[in-house]
Amino acid sequence: MTNENKKVAILGGGNMGYALAKGMVASGKYTAENITLTRRNLRSLDGMAKEGFQVSTDNPAAVAGADIVVLSILPQQLDMVLDSIAEKIDPSRHLLISIVTGVTVQDIRNRIGKEVEVVRAMPNTAIAIRESMTCITSSKASPENQALVREIFEAVGETVEIGEDMMTPATALCACGIAFFLRSIRAAAQGGTEIGFHAKEALHMAAQTAKGAAALLLQNQSHPENEIDKVTSPKGCTIAGLNEMEHYGFSSAMIKGIKTSSQKAEQLYHKD
Repeated sequence: MTNENKKVAILGGGNMGYALAKGMVASGKYTAENITLTRRNLRSLDGMAKEGFQVSTDNPAAVAGADIVVLSILPQQLDMVLDSIAEKIDPSRHLLISIVTGVTVQDIRNRIGKEVEVVRAMPNTAIAIRESMTCITSSKASPENQALVREIFEAVGETVEIGEDMMTPATALCACGIAFFLRSIRAAAQGGTEIGFHAKEALHMAAQTAKGAAALLLQNQSHPENEIDKVTSPKGCTIAGLNEMEHYGFSSAMIKGIKTSSQKAEQLYHKD
């Protein structure tokens, strides 16, 4: 069966599920009519239906008609959803892709009670503009299915394969990290407003500067300090600003925030 003919059920048609569906169609390897998105409130899926996607409130029926099942739900919703679809899961047919935070492959297999193939993926919200950094792992899927999952997420950004023990840290660094970098851009824009720019103008300048900084690292494959050295001159204004930020804990605050998010992510499913 070619990808074009594969049926996909995305359980949880929120922002992440919708963005993934759009990316799959944009890749040219899946069609909207072969992708079903589910949500408890069907009205919230109206826009997706107008784009040609199938929509439903019936998770078991969506799974029964699918080859690939994407779990795009909150950790606290997972057990209820898995219990509702377990009977419809056919290990010889179904591939499960989980983007649920803090839930292992074995957690899902144990709850379903079947030896189904599961691949975990952790994208971030930049998936909406096909710029996600998606981490992928699986110890229980065939090489063919692992390659299929990589291909799906490469349509919406970049991917990296990591060990399952690193998926929770990856959540903090890549998924939560979007918010951390956005907050730093907001702070830069606020600084820009304080030194004289209008708020909208300052935000645009700060965001483009952040985009340029990231592009330097990715295109030059260099370390941040190498690029920092190029803009810091002796007794200059850049090093003065950097040292002031470090004095107030800029780097340590970011590090502590990432560590705290990682610890919290680990507790979202297993509360004991």
